[in-house]
Amino acid sequence: MIANKEIQDILPHRYPFLMVDKIIELEPGQRSVGIKNVTVNEPFFAGHFPGNPIMPGVLIVEAMAQVAGIMAFRSGVHGDEVYFMSIEQAKFRKPVVPGDQLRLEITVRQRRGNVWKFSGSALVDNKVVAEADFTAMVLKREGMKKAREISRDKGGES
Repeated sequence: MIANKEIQDILPHRYPFLMVDKIIELEPGQRSVGIKNVTVNEPFFAGHFPGNPIMPGVLIVEAMAQVAGIMAFRSGVHGDEVYFMSIEQAKFRKPVVPGDQLRLEITVRQRRGNVWKFSGSALVDNKVVAEADFTAMVLKREGMKKAREISRDKGGES
C-alpha cells in the first residue's frame, strides 16, 4: 500500500487537486488500484451543483490519471511529471456523490519509451461509474518547456 504522504512525494499535485488518497494494489508496469474518498468538503461541490453535489467527470478521469502516474513513477520511469496526450472512449455511467469511495483501477495497454497508454475504470460499490482510455507522457520539466516551444513555433497553443 502507498499512503497519502508517499503519494505526495511522488506526484506534484496538492490540495485541492490531489485526487488519490492511497494506492492499494500496484504491479509495476502492469496495473494499479487507487482509492479516492469523496467527501462533502470537496471544493468543486460548491458549484457542481448547489443542492445536488456531483463529482465532475473530468475530475474522475484526472483521478484515474493520477493513479496511472503513480504506477509509471513506481515502474522506474524517469521524469518529473505526467502529461495527458489524449483521452478516448470516456463514459460516465452513474453520478459520484459525497460519501462515495472511488476505486480507480488502471491497466497498462502499451508503453513505448516515455509514452504510456492506459485503460481505467472508476467503481463505487463494485459498480462501474466511469471508464476511459488515455495516453500520457512522462517528461522532465525541461522537456515540457521544449515541447511548448516547438508547439508555439508551429502555431500551437502556449
